[in-house]
Amino acid sequence: MTNISTGDLARAYLLRHHTSNTKAQLQRLTGELSSGRKADLGDAVAGDFRALAGIEHSLKALKAYHMAAVEAGMLAGTVQTALESFQSAASDVSFKLLAAGTNGNAIQVRTSASEARRALFTAASALNVQTGDRFLLSGAATDQKPVSGGQDILDALTIAISGQTSAAGVTSAITAWFDAPSGGGGYVDIAYDGSQQPLTPLRIGQDASASLSLSAADPNLREVLKGLAIGAIVAEGALAGDPVGQARLVKTAGQTLIAADGNLTAVRADVGLVEAQVADALTRNGAEASALEITRNGIIVADPYGTASDIEAVSTQLQTMYTLTARLSQLTLANYLK
Repeated sequence: MTNISTGDLARAYLLRHHTSNTKAQLQRLTGELSSGRKADLGDAVAGDFRALAGIEHSLKALKAYHMAAVEAGMLAGTVQTALESFQSAASDVSFKLLAAGTNGNAIQVRTSASEARRALFTAASALNVQTGDRFLLSGAATDQKPVSGGQDILDALTIAISGQTSAAGVTSAITAWFDAPSGGGGYVDIAYDGSQQPLTPLRIGQDASASLSLSAADPNLREVLKGLAIGAIVAEGALAGDPVGQARLVKTAGQTLIAADGNLTAVRADVGLVEAQVADALTRNGAEASALEITRNGIIVADPYGTASDIEAVSTQLQTMYTLTARLSQLTLANYLK
């Protein structure tokens, strides 16, 4: 029977090959331990990258939704703060106007009218709220300031009421000016500089969009401005010399503001719903992203404990091969003859 053995040179090449492979394996494991990621993703997904690609795509989409939701939440919060200032300016003066117009003297009427004028300026300024270079109550025309200003409104109303000699006539003219539709020569055409098109909704989720469609042309906001303007026009000299007529105007202003307050609260509630919708979307998107990241990590992340154990095993194997190589290198004919 013939015994075929491995020659010394072949054995040397074989050991060198095994040593090289073991070193490469150790280097790969060390890299995985330091990076935390598997070196061979193809092996991790069994050659099918579709599931991993789908997860990555979903995570990128969720990141975009998150950014849009954060922006929508910031915009809604800013509008809510502006509406709070707007409502506060009106409510602070409404009962003063009503009291002055009902039982007040001429001085109280003039004082309340002056307060209404200041409140009108404050309210108009509140509607010009902006974030960065974007005006939030201008509809789609975010580069345009929505309301020209309190004095511009009063100047236009002074022209609109010219020729009116009674409180009823002044009130009717102001009401017609504020309620006039686009093209009617009223508030929408003269004082409002925004767009009639609403702001484009922001996509905050796979099936969710946040819509901030409120603008300074909203009828409920105009009603508040109307009430303030009816009182403020007295401070501009309307019905001068007719204290009874001026008292009726400030009383009407107070009544208008009180009646408008409920609708304004409803407007703020609508903005609050958008804020709540955004908060829900952020929570939902965050939970979905966390679940996807866990799934992705299960595919691409190397187990640190398992990798450390493998490194120890491979290191031991490499040490054994070094020892074997050293022992074999001592097997010479000279040593054997000794």
